[in-house]
Amino acid sequence: MREVAVIGAGMTPCRSRWVEKTFWELAQMAVCEAVRDAGIHVKEVEAGVAGIYNDIFEFQAIPESGLQGIVGLQNKPLMRVSNGGATGAYAMLAGYNMIASGQYDLMLVFGVEKALDCYDFEAESATPAVVQTIGYSWDPWFERPLGAHASESYAEVIQAYMDEYPGDLAPMARAKIVELFCAQAQNNPFAQRLGEKVTAEHVLHSRYVVYPIRALETCVYTEGACALIFASGEMAQRIKERTGREPIWITGVGAANEPYFVGNDITRYKVLHRIYSDYLATRKALEQARLTIDDIQVIELHDAFIPQAMITLAEMGVVPLGRGNDLVEEGIIMPGGKLLVNPSGGLVFGGHFVGGSNMMSTWSVMRELRGKNLEHGLVHGTGASLSMYGVAMVLERRV
Repeated sequence: MREVAVIGAGMTPCRSRWVEKTFWELAQMAVCEAVRDAGIHVKEVEAGVAGIYNDIFEFQAIPESGLQGIVGLQNKPLMRVSNGGATGAYAMLAGYNMIASGQYDLMLVFGVEKALDCYDFEAESATPAVVQTIGYSWDPWFERPLGAHASESYAEVIQAYMDEYPGDLAPMARAKIVELFCAQAQNNPFAQRLGEKVTAEHVLHSRYVVYPIRALETCVYTEGACALIFASGEMAQRIKERTGREPIWITGVGAANEPYFVGNDITRYKVLHRIYSDYLATRKALEQARLTIDDIQVIELHDAFIPQAMITLAEMGVVPLGRGNDLVEEGIIMPGGKLLVNPSGGLVFGGHFVGGSNMMSTWSVMRELRGKNLEHGLVHGTGASLSMYGVAMVLERRV
């Protein structure tokens, strides 16, 4: 396996609605910024991977086909990846493997989403149509007719965890994390919720979406795009000589998908109070990087819901399972603590454009590694029913 680096990253602003832009244009904007950031010409790129979560959002069965020439990959291979909420992370994994294998030396990896083009004319709102579209992810004979959807699915995991560990994921601990992520998002120029001030008290008094999840603990629908330029070790060094800019290295990757059906045997079923895929993915990524979780200085979590993110941090080993409250009560992730989590504001405040959200996380970790002179960061993605899909990627700035 060859070394792989990220040499460029580009973002569009995250918005609840890009009325004036198509998903083609959003992708083009992000790719343009990534190419400029890398200091290359798009003609040098040999292949691409597109993260696009949902055909229905884009109103096109093969949405990647129209992107081919628009992003500068005419007559070159472009593969589309769709893995639920973890689409962005799996797209990065695919790009990583295509370079590590020796097949390509310079690749474009990008994610884009235009979810709010869906519209429910009876409700006069996009939300019911978006929720219904995501609901198509569930079993069509038994679960979907009962109303299965993303919030309900994650709530099952969170409630099962709280039953297993009574007293953990305390409302005030969760609320303080929301307040923290809101404050951190104000330093992200592309964040969807710039200018907002959400306090812990606001969180505790917000309505329930599905018990035990409150509205202010929930990620927001987003339209936007992010693009990354991946390079082989040799190519990264050659471009560094040209630009004078240090690459960010991908030193460990891991992924795991849990079974769909729920049961008590973790080797055969999805154990409801665990996010075992996050445990496995993080362990694999850290083993490949030859690090422990204590070596990680910044993490960008896929915080679809704040209590889910707390469980993920426990699965990663930041705190033991059942001790999620310690993240706040012992100051581990609070200002001045040992671990910086979601400096972008995460999906709750930065935004969640599903196909590229995890790429935004990579952009953020790269920015923190360079801006704060840190050495090791971790990017996390999750998705699918009951948070079944997990991906972890270790990034390194070499000093």
